[in-house]
Amino acid sequence: MISSELARYLVSLSQEINRQIGILVSRAGTVTHVIVGDAKAIVIPPLEDYPLGRKALRGLRLIHTHLHEEPLTQDDLTDLALLRLDIVAAIGVRDGLPGTLFAAHLLPDGAKQFELLESPQFHRFELDFIPFIESLEEQMERGRHFHPGDRRERAILVSVSKLPKYEQEESIAELEELARSSDLLVLDTVIQRPKEINPRYLMGEGKVKELVINALSRGATILVFDQELTPSQVKSISEMTELKVIDRSQLILDIFARRAHSRDGKVQVELAQLKYRLPRLTGKGSAMSRLMGGIGGRGPGEMKLEIDRRRVRDRIALLERELRSLGEARKQRKRRRIAAGLPIVSIIGYTNAGKSTLLNSLTQSSVFVEDRFFATLDTASRRLRFPRERDVIVTDTVGFIRDLPKDLFAAFRATLEELEDADLLVHLVDASSPRLEQQRESVEAILRELHLGDKPRILVLNKIDKIDEEEKEHLLSRYHAVAICALDPSTFGPLLKAIEDHMWSETLVGAEV
Repeated sequence: MISSELARYLVSLSQEINRQIGILVSRAGTVTHVIVGDAKAIVIPPLEDYPLGRKALRGLRLIHTHLHEEPLTQDDLTDLALLRLDIVAAIGVRDGLPGTLFAAHLLPDGAKQFELLESPQFHRFELDFIPFIESLEEQMERGRHFHPGDRRERAILVSVSKLPKYEQEESIAELEELARSSDLLVLDTVIQRPKEINPRYLMGEGKVKELVINALSRGATILVFDQELTPSQVKSISEMTELKVIDRSQLILDIFARRAHSRDGKVQVELAQLKYRLPRLTGKGSAMSRLMGGIGGRGPGEMKLEIDRRRVRDRIALLERELRSLGEARKQRKRRRIAAGLPIVSIIGYTNAGKSTLLNSLTQSSVFVEDRFFATLDTASRRLRFPRERDVIVTDTVGFIRDLPKDLFAAFRATLEELEDADLLVHLVDASSPRLEQQRESVEAILRELHLGDKPRILVLNKIDKIDEEEKEHLLSRYHAVAICALDPSTFGPLLKAIEDHMWSETLVGAEV
């Protein structure tokens, strides 16, 4: 672990200056850092040049002196766990020579977090260090519950809230769905309900350290908070760990960045991301650099993390002009539809309610469909023919979600305002979702925010094949809705009739007949 000569040299110097001295040593035997502290402690510097990566341990060991042969402190053990060091050792100073040796190393998942080693005589301490630590790391890797070849980012989801327990559990279940949509491997979920929200860390500092240590021991690479974090909270939590730290808003922005394919979508997502990150550019230090690439780092490119605020604002202004230009193109398309006399039916609903599937089944089209949140982001329009040579334009809109990030909502407002042109809204709800009522109300709240609360609409219960008949009848009665299965066109009769009844009055139908 350390040669006798080096240990004697450290101890003699430490006694001479009456300060603790420490060294960090790589597995190759190279001394990477020399640290001089005070009489009671040393402070380990940032280790960005020796990143943790995907290994269970960092590959560095800390050996330092204790002037009064005191055991390892709680700070020593916390550094061991937070920094994932191979081992932490303290050599007691005894009359200018090495005395008692205390050491500790982490353990694979189990009842104990670490093991303490002690030898009253430094020279009698025996440990074949490299074979020992490599064997220990191999055991840790085997104990992790994911395939070593899985290259996805590994997440711990965290909710810190004073909401009622059932609401908090529902919210983090939705966060898990969002994580799956962003191709994250979720290792664990952590729910905290503190008496008071800590303005700096959300939870207490000790709880944050526990969270980080647990995340590191499980092999996580990212912490995802269900609550929106302020720039200062991201900075404070990031200073404790090399794990990426993002919040729900940034996760949603990442999903949108993956799914945007049209020019409209790409511009809107980039604009939302820049507005979100602008306040986080100042004083970001090294913490924001950990967001480069991967989850939270997609979109317009890494330059956003390097350019100054002025250039970011210039880019925002440029994108807003382009967005207005794209809006003019949408207005021209709208005028052509009005000239053609085609009424518009817009399918709206919570994300993953089945809007694109319904559009495909109604119009025999092939809009991309996947059982994930925000599988499709770009709007699609198709023509649907009714009896008596009547046509309508059916549009599939971006999915809604609870607490849509305000920057994203602002960027997509122009797209959502296209709903003003719709003659009828088909509000699609997933009847099988345990959060049906909350999802329905979230969509209604967004419609009210867009001043579309009075727009004619039909409530449609989708996925009725996943619920029993009694529950179906109860929901139909409660919401005065229409029931369908978007995968089964034979169930569309009541929906098509409801659309006809809203679009064309009985008087007109009778006159034409």
